[in-house]
Amino acid sequence: MILPPATLGMLGGGQLGRFFVMAAQELGYRVLVLDPDEHSPAGRKADEHIVAAYDDLAALERLSGQCAAVTTEFENVPADTLAHLSKFVNVRPNAEAVRTCQNRNAEKAFLKRHGFPHAPYADIRSEADLKNANAGLFPGILKVARFGYDGKGQVRVNSRAEALLAWGRMRNEPCVLEQQMKLDYEVSVVLARDESGKVRCFPTAENSHRRGILDISLVPARTSGCLAGNAEEIAEGIAQKMDYVGTLGVEFFIVHGQLYVNEMAPRPHNSGHYSLDACVTNQFEQQVRALCGLPLGEARAHSAAAMVNLLGDIWYRTDPHHAHEPDWAQLLAIPNLKLHLYGKRHPRPGRKMGHFTVIGTDPLEVQKSAMTARKAIGIDDE
Repeated sequence: MILPPATLGMLGGGQLGRFFVMAAQELGYRVLVLDPDEHSPAGRKADEHIVAAYDDLAALERLSGQCAAVTTEFENVPADTLAHLSKFVNVRPNAEAVRTCQNRNAEKAFLKRHGFPHAPYADIRSEADLKNANAGLFPGILKVARFGYDGKGQVRVNSRAEALLAWGRMRNEPCVLEQQMKLDYEVSVVLARDESGKVRCFPTAENSHRRGILDISLVPARTSGCLAGNAEEIAEGIAQKMDYVGTLGVEFFIVHGQLYVNEMAPRPHNSGHYSLDACVTNQFEQQVRALCGLPLGEARAHSAAAMVNLLGDIWYRTDPHHAHEPDWAQLLAIPNLKLHLYGKRHPRPGRKMGHFTVIGTDPLEVQKSAMTARKAIGIDDE
């Protein structure tokens, strides 16, 4: 068990790292962040910020020398970096779990190997793979294997010919061709797992997206208790098979009432942000607890919640060429709304700049209030 005031290490400086830093500091830990951006949100909150690349050996030596344990805030930190650090310091989650989650080919193979439900797919590593792919995969979605997120690196393809053209535009990168499924809706489960295998699941969230980016998460999800329970069971099984320690997000498609795993995220998840305001313990404190070998906190929700992402687009609502700070008074006037801004210096369309969560006792009223606030701050349905 690692107790305060030990120093913890965080690879990555975005908003997920920022919330981790804040959770750890509230518990009395020091936090050292390694991130190449000198203005990173997490780096600005940390006790110390090493500005260096994730494969900088001198920086990694410094990190492992000062920290009692190290974790990551996003899946694209090189898995080799985690494996290297694990020779000198506790690293959670393990490098192999992150390696699996950061590559769609490996992720799909993991799901298939262990019998977890997933959409029909084919690995695409050559033109021949596309030419020989099952015709039943069209229409489909061609997804790059690495570095695709928030809808980036994905193209809808209606035919084999379209897929061949799209693959060429992707510079023949390894991809996954996934059958396009007609979704009922999407849900996610965020959980924490400790080193003894004990798991705490946060309530299942119902999610909707705009342009491939999470827009709204609702808790409780408007689904059956049986379906939510099955999603938790699958997510727990995934964590167990990866020997996962930390906070994990698992996204699901629901098609004709059946669950299909979409993606796994080896870190806290955007759809779990509601836990900051609506749960006994939030997903970032759980990340700290799992990293340090502390008992996991209670993940129960004490309120219904509706979380809304705030993207950089709303800074350009009145002038498409110049950013203007939104009128936060519109949100702060709502007494059961919690606003979280991430401290990013430059807003850009599609960039996650913050979120707000409306909480309350009545899920329907919470949802209505969140949608009213969303419209007031300038988020239009398109």
